[in-house]
Amino acid sequence: MKERLQKIIAAAGVTSRRGAEELIARGRVTVNGVCAVLGDTADGAADRIAIDGKELPRREELVYIMLNKPKGYLTAMSDDRGRKTVAELVEGCRARVVPVGRLDLHSEGLLLMTNDGDAAYRVTHPSHMIEKEYHVWVSGDAESAIGPMNASMDIEGYTIRPGITKILRTDRGKTVLSVTITEGRKRQVRLMCAACGLTVHRLLRVREGKLHLADLPSGKWRYLTENEINYLKEQ
Repeated sequence: MKERLQKIIAAAGVTSRRGAEELIARGRVTVNGVCAVLGDTADGAADRIAIDGKELPRREELVYIMLNKPKGYLTAMSDDRGRKTVAELVEGCRARVVPVGRLDLHSEGLLLMTNDGDAAYRVTHPSHMIEKEYHVWVSGDAESAIGPMNASMDIEGYTIRPGITKILRTDRGKTVLSVTITEGRKRQVRLMCAACGLTVHRLLRVREGKLHLADLPSGKWRYLTENEINYLKEQ
């Protein structure tokens, strides 16, 4: 991804952005052998950037993908018990990406994966209040559960923020709920349902913030678009 040249130089630890601008202005910086000028951009992973002829180490390419995690896969890069992991599903993405947040073994749906630690932190930290929407197939008295699930609840000794829960439809005798939360505590949605007397039969994450699972098939992944990446970086 193209960035301001002074930002790339500063990120490499050579000098500050102001110092990088001075180096560029003095004609000491080249990009792919061509003398750079202020305002130039470059790709820190693909372009050859040099100061006084000494090339900067190329930065690892930042990769951002969305996976539709199937049921039965661990949200992990490896497992000492030999169970299937999401790492097996994204082997062709040209980088070692790691999961952003979690989906438990029996849950499905949208899982972001990246090698950009800053972006991962912005998405997962509770202070950023990024909405996560789930479609949940349940049995039990869903009508009576809506009120409690839309209020603060005590779950395993912690008071969670109120969610936004509504009934979407009935599917093969199960009620399908839309549950939106701004935290991501372990098994939070399942525990919320259990506290209200509901049995969860399927749990599918369909959205994180402005990123939607849409029609991505189960077990498949895609690269995020430029607009989606910019959204993550703006959080």
